[in-house]
Amino acid sequence: MYFVKIRESMMIAHSLKSPFFGPAQNVHGATFVVDVTFKTTNLDEHNVVIDIGLAHKIVKDILAKLDYQNLDDLDVFKGKLTTTEFIARYIYDEISLMMKNDFKGKINVSIKENPNAWAGFEED
Repeated sequence: MYFVKIRESMMIAHSLKSPFFGPAQNVHGATFVVDVTFKTTNLDEHNVVIDIGLAHKIVKDILAKLDYQNLDDLDVFKGKLTTTEFIARYIYDEISLMMKNDFKGKINVSIKENPNAWAGFEED
């Protein structure tokens, strides 16, 4: 399996309105390091997994909608618990939609929310 991994980051604020989350129920900020891995069994006609420039552009465009935002204020997340796992799935879905004509392999989104914890999403 071939793969290409790119990394971008974003700064967000949010709250997780459930007693399950203890103090994270309050508004707090996070700097998310977002790794996106593109995997395929075959290289394309240019012997690459994906155009890295295109991958960076698409991921940057998606993250730009969230960067420096309070996720609680965005209509797309109204009434949702914006956990790291949930945001990883959101980013995955947006990438999949934007790349449906440019990439046919598997995509993995991993978000590092602090030096000791990551969460992510990958379709089966």
